[in-house]
Amino acid sequence: MSNIIEIKHLNKSFGEVLAVQDLSFCVKEGELFAFLGVNGAGKSTTINIMCGQLGKDSGTVFIDGNDLDRNVDQLKRGLGVVFQNSVLDGALTVYDNLQSRAALYGITGTAFKKRLGELATLLDFEDLLKRAVGKLSGGQRRRIDIARALLHRPKILILDEPTTGLDPQTRKTIWDVIADLRREEGMTVFLTTHYMEEAAEADYVVILESGKIAAEGTPLELKNRYTGDYITLYGVTEEQVRALGAAYEPMRDAYRLAVADTAAATKLILENPQLFTDYEITKGKMDDVFLAVTGRGLTQ
Repeated sequence: MSNIIEIKHLNKSFGEVLAVQDLSFCVKEGELFAFLGVNGAGKSTTINIMCGQLGKDSGTVFIDGNDLDRNVDQLKRGLGVVFQNSVLDGALTVYDNLQSRAALYGITGTAFKKRLGELATLLDFEDLLKRAVGKLSGGQRRRIDIARALLHRPKILILDEPTTGLDPQTRKTIWDVIADLRREEGMTVFLTTHYMEEAAEADYVVILESGKIAAEGTPLELKNRYTGDYITLYGVTEEQVRALGAAYEPMRDAYRLAVADTAAATKLILENPQLFTDYEITKGKMDDVFLAVTGRGLTQ
C-alpha cells in the first residue's frame, strides 16, 4: 500500500511551549491509523496543521499527493473531519446544517438529496432531518457530525475522539459504519481516541508524548514489546499455582499468571501439563502498552 499521508520533521511552538517536535510519520492508504497521547501531547495541534487550520513552524505535510504549502485547498477537499467538539449550528435543523455544508462543495439540488438519503440510511437519522440540532442527544448529534464529514466522499476521515461520552450502542453503530466505508470505499481513517479497545483495532499506532513519538508499531508489535502474556488457569488450587513460580493474582474462579511472552507461557505449559487442562492465554492490552510507554493512563 502507498502512503496517503506523509509528515516529516514537523514542528510547532506556542511561545516557549514546544507542542510538536520534529514529528515524522506516514499513514498508508486504506488503513485505520491510531494517533494516541494524553491531553496536551500534540495530537490536536497536528490535526489542525494537517487540516490547514493552523500554521506550522517547519516541516512538510503531504496528503494524497498534495503539499500543504502549495495545494492547501485541494488537500482539504480530500479530508473529512469530525472534531472533538461539534461544529454544527444548534439553531438550524439537521437538513439545513447538511445542506449548507454540502453547498460549500458544490453539492446541491438532486445530488444533495441523493447523498443525504445515502447518509441518513447509513447513519440512521432519517427521522431527525427536521429536528433542530440543539435538541438532539449527544449520540444523535455525533451521527450528524459524521454525516457532515462524509458529504463530499473524502478519501481520508479524521476522527478526533469521535465516541467520547457516547453510549455503547451508538459507539457500535459509528464503528460499524466506519468499517463498511473502509471495506467498500477504501477510506483511510485517522483516529485519536481515549478508548484503548478502539486503538487495539488499528492497523498502526503512534503514541505521542510532549509532541514527540514515544512509541509506534502495530498493536501486536507494541503488545509484544511493552507487555507480557497472561495465562488464566482454571480448576487448580492456589498452592499448585504458587509452585509454578510465576507472578499471579486470584480471580473469582481462576488464577491469572503473568509471564514474559508467549514462549515463556508455552514452556510453563509443557513442563506442567497436568495443571493446564483448562486455561487461556491472552496478550497484554493496549492500556498496558500506553502505561508502559508514558508512565500514565490515558485519562479523559
